[in-house]
Amino acid sequence: MKSTIKKIAVLMIALSTISASCTSDFEELNKDPNRIDKISPGTLLNPIIYNLASFNTARSDDFTFELMQVALPYPSASGGVHRYNVSEAAGNSTWKTYYQWLVNTKEMLAAAESSQDNNYKAIALTLNSWIYSLLTDCFGDVPMDEAARGDELIFQPKFNKQQEIYTKILTDLETANGLFDVSKKMSYGVDILYANDVLKWQKFCNSLRLRLLLRVSKRAEMNSFIKMAAIINDAAKYPVFTKNDDAAILKITGVTPNVSPWGRAIDFTTSVSAGAFFIDNLNNFKDPRLVKLNTQAKSTDGKTTIGYKGIPSGYAGNESQFKYQPSNLNIALVTAPMISVIMSYAEVEFIKAELAQQGKTSGDAKSHYEKGVKAAIEQWGAVMPADYFTNAETLIYTAYDGTLERIMLQKYYSLYFNDYQQWFEYRRTGLPKLPIADGMVNNKVMPVRFKYPSTVQSSNYENYKKAVESMGGDDINTKVWWEKNNSPILN
Repeated sequence: MKSTIKKIAVLMIALSTISASCTSDFEELNKDPNRIDKISPGTLLNPIIYNLASFNTARSDDFTFELMQVALPYPSASGGVHRYNVSEAAGNSTWKTYYQWLVNTKEMLAAAESSQDNNYKAIALTLNSWIYSLLTDCFGDVPMDEAARGDELIFQPKFNKQQEIYTKILTDLETANGLFDVSKKMSYGVDILYANDVLKWQKFCNSLRLRLLLRVSKRAEMNSFIKMAAIINDAAKYPVFTKNDDAAILKITGVTPNVSPWGRAIDFTTSVSAGAFFIDNLNNFKDPRLVKLNTQAKSTDGKTTIGYKGIPSGYAGNESQFKYQPSNLNIALVTAPMISVIMSYAEVEFIKAELAQQGKTSGDAKSHYEKGVKAAIEQWGAVMPADYFTNAETLIYTAYDGTLERIMLQKYYSLYFNDYQQWFEYRRTGLPKLPIADGMVNNKVMPVRFKYPSTVQSSNYENYKKAVESMGGDDINTKVWWEKNNSPILN
């Protein structure tokens, strides 16, 4: 059994998104010298964190940025995700990568249970819930109960319905919260996310649970609002992020194996334009993040800077209609040292603001909104202007006005470079209100999921067919379970 576990781990690491040598370095950093003949609960922790965080950061750039009008390829004569042209293969790498690392979380959980280490068990449950939440929000119904069980000769796993998946992962997060023990040290190496700070891991667990409860809040049967209120009202039992230092943000140092997902940083900015929607709002805010996130536009000849100006996503016609060189992405964002966002403190404040705005908690929506904005700005190393919410020129755009629209617009910026979260939240709320351009396809409707990979269709056809029938189709417009409102208290 020990040999089998080691072979599985080595195989999965070899298939990871970074080189085998980099992942091997992570293993060396986390090897328990007293248990060299078997995998400890900490052996796979850093590879899971690094590979998933770096993959998700890359997917933010090459998918979410386009779909959510953050940036787009330029020139772009036709097609492209920014025109809602999502290919059948668009989700292939997401499916493959998430299941690949779910194998490792399963092994980590088994090792933690074997060594009776509750902190590592709680972390494994948290990571497993995080990955499954991303997977099901991208596809809908996916294999869970029978997934990652090739060692049991289960090669055609049955699909679980999304409600089953959410019920399981939310329960696991609640269980994990009860397992964390801050009085006990993590003894298997030093993790690259929180440096073995058990309380911060517990805060991540509960903050993630808030995110996922809000995600399914349209479904009355999930009792989301009652559960979220219980978390928010009992900080001692359910600690959550309270400052940027708590956030699940991986610091990528640039020291091997903790290197930038971009082998060549220049690839991040080549043939790219900032999205007009993204830039225009930041201009309206007079936001200090502009200089951190984007470059200035230039005159056609490239000799004169003309401020921050993007290109509208989904535009029709050719590039000659734009009489300037548009703003680009800031190459420093992917040049180590850099950050990779898993979940921010700002997101927690915006969750609290939304709940208070809807009257689900007794909190002050304005206070939580302003804390969320400040945290989101400072997260990227910018300085929050003292008059950000009161400046006579900008307060019409920045001051809290009591609406969900205002909260969600700023939350959109707080979710910048955070895997698929902007897309998921848009699907949940329809906000922020994104411009619709003439060049968009798919009837100018935002796609809501990836199609299942063709390999799944061919190798697991019977179970694939049942899942498609249950969901109502395998289409980029097929809404997942949590998007379908059955709550009598939501419109």
